[in-house]
Amino acid sequence: METIDERTALCALNRVFGFLPAVGHALLEGFGSAAAVFRTPPERLQEALGRYRDLAPQLDGGILDWARGEMDRIFSGGFRFIGFGEEDYPSLLAECPDPPLGLYLNACSSPSEVFEMRPCIAVVGTRDLSPYGRDWCRRLVHAMAGADTPPCIVSGLAFGADAVAHRTALECGLPTVGVMATGIERIYPWQHEELAAQMVRTPGCAVVTDYPSGTSPVALNFVRRNRIIAGLARATVVIETKTKGGSLITAKYANDYDRDVYALPGRADDVRSAGCNSLIRQRMADIVTDPEDLAERLGLGRPARRRKAGLEALLTRRYGPGSPLVQMGLLVKSRPGISLEEIARETGWAWNEVMERSGQLETDGFLETDLLRRCTIPAKNM
Repeated sequence: METIDERTALCALNRVFGFLPAVGHALLEGFGSAAAVFRTPPERLQEALGRYRDLAPQLDGGILDWARGEMDRIFSGGFRFIGFGEEDYPSLLAECPDPPLGLYLNACSSPSEVFEMRPCIAVVGTRDLSPYGRDWCRRLVHAMAGADTPPCIVSGLAFGADAVAHRTALECGLPTVGVMATGIERIYPWQHEELAAQMVRTPGCAVVTDYPSGTSPVALNFVRRNRIIAGLARATVVIETKTKGGSLITAKYANDYDRDVYALPGRADDVRSAGCNSLIRQRMADIVTDPEDLAERLGLGRPARRRKAGLEALLTRRYGPGSPLVQMGLLVKSRPGISLEEIARETGWAWNEVMERSGQLETDGFLETDLLRRCTIPAKNM
């Protein structure tokens, strides 16, 4: 009888039952191993699959041949495949009722160093992140980094909140894991290829997926991806999300897995905060009002409060008393998200003066502007 490698068999089952992991796990339980599934006669497989009996013909030598080729592709690409039940499989993810049968990983560290050395906290949110959301995302990650037990930040490598969470984690020296909805060799969006590369070469960080190599980013894939984000983390923090945002799906999975969920409240008329406000109103998430308090509630310990000069003192020390640069910095602090156009109107400064001063403040690290020229003060200066 042909020898069937268990990891290869798990890889094959993961492809067939990627969207039906519970069915794949039922087969594992019923037959004792993934390899045993492929040694089972088709008639018995059809009986075991019940309403999914039409999938039985896929469990043949063809899918095993594909899986062997997949293992070669993964190895040659410098990636790893971790089968369910293996020692390196993330323990928190394994506790979920629907964990993937296999997980692809790209990292310079071992799986245990990525998933088991620190508590994992998911930080997710809308792609259309506001200055308010970006500022709070950075503040929350900074607070977690300063806690007694700094965590690993898990997110989805998407635009907006995900990217801010990943980049802030790296900036703070925290490990971070990006969960993708594509094959392990394909970074989506492509604009985050360098971010992903930085994560892969940083100890303790990783990029992971449960999708076979070559998988393209289609909408349905992201729902399946979101359950892994929730499953890897002991708690999920939602920064901003619309009422139909993907982050709400992640929060629902976290609730289903009996994991803690926290949400940042926002204005009642801000569509980007409508989802968070709804989570809080329905008691599906606890409210976030203080970065240090959140770190403590997450079980990370309360961050040490650093004694440091306020923004006004920092600006005055740098530019001198009464400088327009001090005035501009304090205006942005009092009005997070104010645009350069609004600054020009409120101060009466000429446009070239506003541009020159914003450029100076940004160069010196006291100001951040987005594509719509909205301004915020970086968390490190608050």
